[in-house]
Amino acid sequence: MALFTSAPESLCLLRLSAIGDCCHAVALVQAIQRQWPGTRITWVTGKIEAQLLSQLPAVEIIIFDKSAGWQGYRRLWQQLRDRRFDALLHMQAAIRASIASLGIRAEYRLGFERERAKDGQWLFTNLKVSARGEHVADGFMSFGEVLGLTETTPSWHWPIPPEAQTQADRHKDGRPLLLICPAASKAYKNWTAAGYAALADHAHTHGMKVMLIGSPAKMERDLADRIQQISGNIGENLVGKTSLPELMALIKSASLVVAPDTGPAHMATLTGTPVLGLYAHHNPARTGPYHCRDYVVSAYEEALLAETGKTPAELPWRTRVKDPHAMERITIEQVTTQFDRICRDFNLLQEPS
Repeated sequence: MALFTSAPESLCLLRLSAIGDCCHAVALVQAIQRQWPGTRITWVTGKIEAQLLSQLPAVEIIIFDKSAGWQGYRRLWQQLRDRRFDALLHMQAAIRASIASLGIRAEYRLGFERERAKDGQWLFTNLKVSARGEHVADGFMSFGEVLGLTETTPSWHWPIPPEAQTQADRHKDGRPLLLICPAASKAYKNWTAAGYAALADHAHTHGMKVMLIGSPAKMERDLADRIQQISGNIGENLVGKTSLPELMALIKSASLVVAPDTGPAHMATLTGTPVLGLYAHHNPARTGPYHCRDYVVSAYEEALLAETGKTPAELPWRTRVKDPHAMERITIEQVTTQFDRICRDFNLLQEPS
């Protein structure tokens, strides 16, 4: 039974990280805004994620700084001490998020059912949400069902600031634009420099401009440098050189994004840009690019079977492959074949003159 048959006055969403999961949660926020435009929405999130989420219209963003230790919790609780919400959507099953939730007052405290909760999250909520569907985004929309939303199919519309779009347009030269985000925050999720270089060469022969994107982290910059050393067909290397709003505008301008399981793959979902995802450690049915899961190159089932002797259906929902070399199971031939397929299906390449 729905919690609300009319619009609640205020809701608080707690999702601190990571960028990809926050992108998935945007669909729920926008569904709430469509059905209940007068409901005030507050989102408690991390510092980096706030750089992106601050672009959302009519959403109050409150930053929780996990790097500040206990002072971060105290500052958050002090900021919210005179507030009370109709419901808290506790959408992160992590102990730091649950501790943060102690300072958020709400009559209803929604959290994951025990199967998908971890770190004792169920101890901090009074309503358990039974997630429908295997994908994270569908699970998040289950919170909307409990609230009383009538439309709970994930959909996204992302506003691009004009100044960010102007910056992104400077990188366009008339050719279809391929953005390769070679690195995730965890190095074990990355494909090989040789593989990315070969893909860049393949895309170049098909008339695409190839650019590298990513964060300023040293690991990401080093990987981008290695790719450039192997391939002479990298048009620009913007790794570490864009803000998140600028990166979102660039992704919207692109014809295709290629990435492992990392934020830009899911940022592309917000803009409707096709994504070719590369997966081996997490099940792409759970965390793949939402609209392009059929185009993922995945070694997950193969690596999982080699490691555990079991299939995904025989193991818990969030089981991760631990082999640090699992991504090396992905071949260049698999990626270029899928690249050709997604380019054909989405009509991404220029017709020869």
